[in-house]
Amino acid sequence: MKDTGILTEGLKDLGISLSSGQMEKLIAYYDLLTEKNKVMNLTAVTEFEDVCIKHYLDSLSLIKAFDPENAETLIDVGTGAGFPGVVLKIAWPHLRVTLMDSLNKRISFLNDVIGALDLKDIRAVHSRAEDLGRDKEYREVYDLAVSRAVADLSVLSEYCIPFVRKAGCFVAYKTQDAGEEILGAKKAINVLGGEDPEIISFNLPGTEFKRALVRINKIKDTPKKYPRKAGTPGKEPIK
Repeated sequence: MKDTGILTEGLKDLGISLSSGQMEKLIAYYDLLTEKNKVMNLTAVTEFEDVCIKHYLDSLSLIKAFDPENAETLIDVGTGAGFPGVVLKIAWPHLRVTLMDSLNKRISFLNDVIGALDLKDIRAVHSRAEDLGRDKEYREVYDLAVSRAVADLSVLSEYCIPFVRKAGCFVAYKTQDAGEEILGAKKAINVLGGEDPEIISFNLPGTEFKRALVRINKIKDTPKKYPRKAGTPGKEPIK
């Protein structure tokens, strides 16, 4: 039996209460992740305690910037191994979740996770953000977009804001030293329909790991020209 003490304490710090069934799903998710990681590079973090801190509690720290109780639909852009989207779905089962990633092998793993954990109202979609963000089925329909993807905020904003409906929200997970990056992204955020970002800085519960959440409320529709064609946002960020 795995020691969930550090996870339990972290949840308490975040003000989140999970049932025994939800905790069991997180443990099962860990087992699936580490088993698949033997044959596919999903994460460099493999010890249970480290996964609890750096993946689970980090994902759930969203609550410092946005309470998922206030959303019905969520898209996780560049979800990778399912962080934060799968963890948020386990913690807030009412959410209708889309997990998007450009690597089909990851999508295959996520479908296995969805099936094994018997998660409902969640789908994994193989696509690039620039393509899916122009698809009317996905464009400007989500209450909340999240991303832990490693990309400059101006680029990440072009990937994510087009998915968010007006009056919805985009939250980017960042390290705490992202102030200059955030300042450089303000023009892109405003062009794409967001208001000036709010930065919430904190340490992960029980650790010295410094993190920041960048909350961007969407106040107007994204112009039709965005997102630009695949590859362009990364090469020519809006500045």
